[in-house]
Amino acid sequence: MKYLFIHQNFPGQYLHLVRHLVQAGGHEIVFISEDNANLIPGVRRVIYRMPRHATEQTHPGAREFDLGLVRADAVAKAASTLRDLGFEPDIIIGHHGWGELLNIQDVFPGVPVLGYFEFYYHDEPGFDVGFDPEFPMQPAMMPLVRAKNAINLQALTSPGYGQTPTEFQKSAYPDWAREKITVLREGVDLELCRPDATAHRRKFSIKDVHVSPKEKLITYVSRDLEPYRGFHVFMRALPQILREQPDARVIMVGGDGVSYGARLPSGSWRERMLEELAGELDLSRIHFVGKVSYDDFLRLLQRSDTHVYLTYPFVASWSLREAMAAGCAIVGSATAPVEEFIEDGVTGRLVPFTEPDRIAEGVLELLNDTRTAKKMRQEARAEAERTLCMKAYLARYEDLISQLITGHKAAPVLQESVAEADAPRNGTVPKRGKPKAALKAKPDAVKAELVTPAKKPRQPVARKTAPVRAAAKQVASASSKTVRTPKSAAQAAPRVAKGAAVRSASVKRTAGRRKKADLASS
Repeated sequence: MKYLFIHQNFPGQYLHLVRHLVQAGGHEIVFISEDNANLIPGVRRVIYRMPRHATEQTHPGAREFDLGLVRADAVAKAASTLRDLGFEPDIIIGHHGWGELLNIQDVFPGVPVLGYFEFYYHDEPGFDVGFDPEFPMQPAMMPLVRAKNAINLQALTSPGYGQTPTEFQKSAYPDWAREKITVLREGVDLELCRPDATAHRRKFSIKDVHVSPKEKLITYVSRDLEPYRGFHVFMRALPQILREQPDARVIMVGGDGVSYGARLPSGSWRERMLEELAGELDLSRIHFVGKVSYDDFLRLLQRSDTHVYLTYPFVASWSLREAMAAGCAIVGSATAPVEEFIEDGVTGRLVPFTEPDRIAEGVLELLNDTRTAKKMRQEARAEAERTLCMKAYLARYEDLISQLITGHKAAPVLQESVAEADAPRNGTVPKRGKPKAALKAKPDAVKAELVTPAKKPRQPVARKTAPVRAAAKQVASASSKTVRTPKSAAQAAPRVAKGAAVRSASVKRTAGRRKKADLASS
């Protein structure tokens, strides 16, 4: 099959799927994105450049949409070059967040599009805006929040299909749009991300921090240390935790930037909270290690005695999924995204996001009640095996793609929903087939959904001339080196390259988590 992926930050949410398709063999994979250092062997990249950025003259509420349209134009030009070289994909897969897919239907009108719908913004209660009473939303900002959905709305009314990773994210979209969106729960590599029973028996080191086997380790991970991920309330819980647990150390992973929400006029949230809590914290036992390698991140989770994950009602981080797979004893916020993963008292402890004393109580409980903590660790890992298996996730992804291509060419078809995780606890790939009636009443049952073909029929492809075939052959045989074009010709002839290897740098979320994303997650 021929795949065309589109995401400004290659490979974005598609790292695991693209690697899987490359390993399977027999596919032609092209990826349109902006330039970065990431490379994957077997993937041909087409680079587009943004010709301009938002101007001050543009209304603040329209700037994001304006840039989305600019990106859509740039991607369409890159895709047109591919088409003129003889490449026509069987399916187009991309992220709707930046507007890159808005014009792709004009370039390939007969090709199904599977778009990633990440989040629909709201100005009413129940979502991120106005959730934290410490940061009330000014009335003048409400129109800007609603305007953030301009790209979303364009995408929802365009031909194509949608997918999103959680029921909460799907619920954020308008009722009339949800039938277009399939829930496809993202998976974790359960072989790589797994518990280590020996981790607590030996000295643990990360950067210049050392933790002995006799010490309790509390962990917190976020792409950036900021309010959206509860950094400020966790910091306020630390005085009580450290006072009542003298053998505890705290390691926090994350940068000093802002991934979500408003930026501070100056400085970082880490600096602000240290200033607020000056004199209340034993700083010799609190360690800010910044961003770390993925290997160090996994070792940290395996050594953790209690892992804290807090978030606004927003997109869940990859680090939460990985903490479950690693068998962490998790204290999470009682917010919708976390409640979809963690059952209070079974796979973790849920606490109110805005109450530092309750967060402290949850952490202290799991640090001292080792029997309860052990049972929650086991249940968290079992839940990850049942619902977050990477092999099952990729199999469901391929099923969805196959059904969309078939449904696009033919009449509407009945598909098995990939919305729920139906993989057995041993992590094997579920059997294909129609859903059993006995499962329909269960919350995680397989549902039946109608896949409606896209509005535009497949158009006949013009026969390629010899010069075009020759040009296509040149593209197909491009070397692993990047082919650069002069800036003046960047729009007309995008840069094409083969991948070589994804570099494992800092632990962070592709964005994506994810506009956003967290460590290895979002």
